[in-house]
Amino acid sequence: MEEYDQPSNPSFLKRVSLIILDFIQTIVLALALFVVCYLFLFQPHQVKGSSMDPNFHNEEYLLTDKLSYHFHEPQRGEVVIFKAPPTEACAEDQCEYIKRIIGLPGERIKIANGSIFINGLQLNETYLDPQLKTNAGSYLQEGQTLTIPPEQYFVCGDNRTHSRDSREFGPIKREAIVGKAFFKYWPINDIGIVPAGVYR
Repeated sequence: MEEYDQPSNPSFLKRVSLIILDFIQTIVLALALFVVCYLFLFQPHQVKGSSMDPNFHNEEYLLTDKLSYHFHEPQRGEVVIFKAPPTEACAEDQCEYIKRIIGLPGERIKIANGSIFINGLQLNETYLDPQLKTNAGSYLQEGQTLTIPPEQYFVCGDNRTHSRDSREFGPIKREAIVGKAFFKYWPINDIGIVPAGVYR
């Protein structure tokens, strides 16, 4: 009994090739969009530690808006992610902090009697517990008034008793800011837009 080879089906092979090519193009496009978003638009970050309690908690995940500050300057009350000043445990540009902007370039800032004063006026931070006191640090000492240099921002953690921030290492440079925290996406029960601080 003779055996015959099954004739190939060119149209079938062509359809399979087109499907595979289309799949590869879709994957490449998705990866390209992800890279563009990651580099220029949004970047995921995880909160580490308790320095932003009670408004941000350890191991929460959020998206950082990296685009907005190309169109306007950071504002008081906004929560920012920035390259942290180096420490023994964290070399330069290797660690990122999440803090809230308190003082803007050119403003005079003072801490006295547990409160922050901007240009001589007490700052009323409505997002904090009214009983919470803000202590001075090694950089900005009790009762001392400092002028924030141009293109620099004074930042503090919301958990003032457990936060390494500008009270210790001074204002941060504008160029060190990665972006603005704008959306919490994990855990699910905390999902939502991150509001800027409200001042009265």
